[in-house]
Amino acid sequence: MTAHHSRLRARLSDETGMSLIEAIVACGILIVVIAGVIGAQAMATSMTENNGHLGARTAEYAVDKMEQMLELTYGDAQSNTTVFPSINNGGTGLAVGGSSNPDTPVVGYSDYLDAAGNILCSVATPCTATPPANWYYKRVWEVSTPSSNLKLITVVATISYGLGGAQKSKSTIAAYKTNCPTGC
Repeated sequence: MTAHHSRLRARLSDETGMSLIEAIVACGILIVVIAGVIGAQAMATSMTENNGHLGARTAEYAVDKMEQMLELTYGDAQSNTTVFPSINNGGTGLAVGGSSNPDTPVVGYSDYLDAAGNILCSVATPCTATPPANWYYKRVWEVSTPSSNLKLITVVATISYGLGGAQKSKSTIAAYKTNCPTGC
């Protein structure tokens, strides 16, 4: 055997590989790191859905309801605004009342939408104290009179649940409606 072969054989016998225990420890560390990244990704997805998408939808639906309310005349106390488009009777119009607390909706001052944003209340099936089984968005509104010839309309839109157990998205919008027949 030549000297070269002897050195090569000696070098190969000195090189040791990774033991099974070292490989298991390395895999364990890798699993812990991956689990942390997956948890952070799940949290980011939940936050994006709740605060981004659903928050934008609740804001959009609150604005839609506010626009419907602002189309009414100041003294309207009979238009049904729980349906769209509003009809001229069977409702509360801009009569003082309602609640801006989604946990205590008032009949005549609340309506419900499905997940696609379609209103679930109609003349045939009006909104009642019991919400429809398939509601996803809830809108409640309150009309108050902070001073004479002035009404404050507050609309709150929320969802039925937050994705991943997160806080429910909720949007609030308020506007004033004046009654100035002779100019204020």
